[in-house]
Amino acid sequence: MPGPDIDAFYRLVAARRDMRNGFRPDPVSDEVLTRVLTAAHQAPSVGLSQPWDFLIVRDRAVRERVRALARRQQDVFAGSLPRSRAMRFGDLKVEAILDTPVNIVVTCDPTRGGRHVLGRHAQPQVAAYSSVCAVQNLWLAARAEGLGVGWVSFFDERELSATLGLPPHLEVVAYLCVGHVTEFPPAPELALSGWARRRPLAWAIHDERWGQRGLPGASPASLLADTLAAVRPGDAGAMAQARERQERLTKPSGSLGMLEDLSVRLAGMAGDCPPPVPEPAAVAVFAADHGVHAQGVTPWPQEVTAQMVANFLAGGAVVNAIAAQVGAEVCVVDVGVAAELPPAPGLLPRKVRPGTADMTAGPAMSREEAQRALEAGIETARDLVSAGNRCLVTGDMGIANTTASAALIAVFTGAEAQEVTGRGTGIDDEMWERKVDVIRRALARHRPDPADPLAVLAAVGGLEHAALAGFMLGAAALRTPVVLDGVIAGAAALAARALAPDVVDCLVAGHMSTEPGARRALTALGLRPLLDLDMRLGEGSGAALAVPVVQAAARVLRDVATFDSAGVSGAKE
Repeated sequence: MPGPDIDAFYRLVAARRDMRNGFRPDPVSDEVLTRVLTAAHQAPSVGLSQPWDFLIVRDRAVRERVRALARRQQDVFAGSLPRSRAMRFGDLKVEAILDTPVNIVVTCDPTRGGRHVLGRHAQPQVAAYSSVCAVQNLWLAARAEGLGVGWVSFFDERELSATLGLPPHLEVVAYLCVGHVTEFPPAPELALSGWARRRPLAWAIHDERWGQRGLPGASPASLLADTLAAVRPGDAGAMAQARERQERLTKPSGSLGMLEDLSVRLAGMAGDCPPPVPEPAAVAVFAADHGVHAQGVTPWPQEVTAQMVANFLAGGAVVNAIAAQVGAEVCVVDVGVAAELPPAPGLLPRKVRPGTADMTAGPAMSREEAQRALEAGIETARDLVSAGNRCLVTGDMGIANTTASAALIAVFTGAEAQEVTGRGTGIDDEMWERKVDVIRRALARHRPDPADPLAVLAAVGGLEHAALAGFMLGAAALRTPVVLDGVIAGAAALAARALAPDVVDCLVAGHMSTEPGARRALTALGLRPLLDLDMRLGEGSGAALAVPVVQAAARVLRDVATFDSAGVSGAKE
């Protein structure tokens, strides 16, 4: 293929857009439509099965019925969203069924070709995959013709099939709205609106084995090393601008106390003044079990970890209720639950191993496992930020995890075990003394060096601690604030700081847990908690409560008038 043709192809791929706005009423000529459908029909298919068909829909009455179906499903989806997401979704235009002169339905016939289609025996789903190739060909050809295409997916497939009078054995692969547009936007509309971000290519390429990243021909990349290199201090210029702006707002200087300091920090994180309001927010509950449970450090059975994960996913836990109140999403990350968890919406399966080993008998995990858990946290942060979240919240679940937290805090702060060991899930004096003794024995056995934080995590940490540390590092690398919950998050934050000291600039202490280790950890981190409500539940509950305070700090800096703009006299010199 000649060079100019190759260049034109790559420009075409880069310029393809999912269009929902800016359609013109001009009809699409039959000649152009035929060329576009010819390109679609030339798509590759497994076993040359060509399972696709194309239904052209121009009749407005039919399109009105289809649009009604789409609107109903949009309402259902909006009702499932956290409040802040639902509000943003309401501002999006997600279909152009009536705005375009022609709609094209791409169907798949999984029976076409009979029983012996090459490649379909072991993987019957490749029939639908082949039809998606036809969709992509159609889309690129339409772009070459100057046509915009929008893919509508808010349908109950069987309802749509019935409305269109399709045979019951057909599958609807895509409902496409096609028409001329006034212009193509410079980037995907969902990216421009802030709903989501495009993931960099380097995040998506694994060389030879999963998790070994690197662009073709480049040196292998390290997810952890690359993330640590991207963590940097808050932007001094933006913070100076924020301090100066705070002095010009229509209020006495310093009258908002910690809220003013927080707004300055948010400006430093964003590198901009005023910073964007950190919403929507997402709570990531990292769940794992602990081998030290065998030492009798808690009255609760280990099975509660998996049971509470099911409760989170069903929406019945405290963190679910609080997250719903503040408009935050909740997801659960399985990095080390001892039980096998069935797939469920909102569950991210990232299990490194089924629980740690008993830290009094040996290392809780290997160094390689600790790094894998860290990287699971980094990827969780990346994915949530790519999905459009601007504020991340730490959550945790793991019976006996306050024991590992106390051990980590003791190592990173130099405190004695009894100074940072709390009552956890509500233990009596005898069990508390046993818990302190367990921590002392583990520390005496391993003598972990705080200068080697990965080794510390491997020796006495939990899989959720390592993942939470990675979560903070991943967010900091993307300049996204992280609201910390209680003692488990505090312990993880100490590990994250040991790996990258500047990570602290992106951390916000949501509340002060009653666990003694929490105060020791926050003091060492130099963080002041926004709330103090005598809470010690975990799950992310206290941090979620603080999210509106964090958002208010940014909103005040952005929205409050200055003395000059409001015509208000300032204080006399």
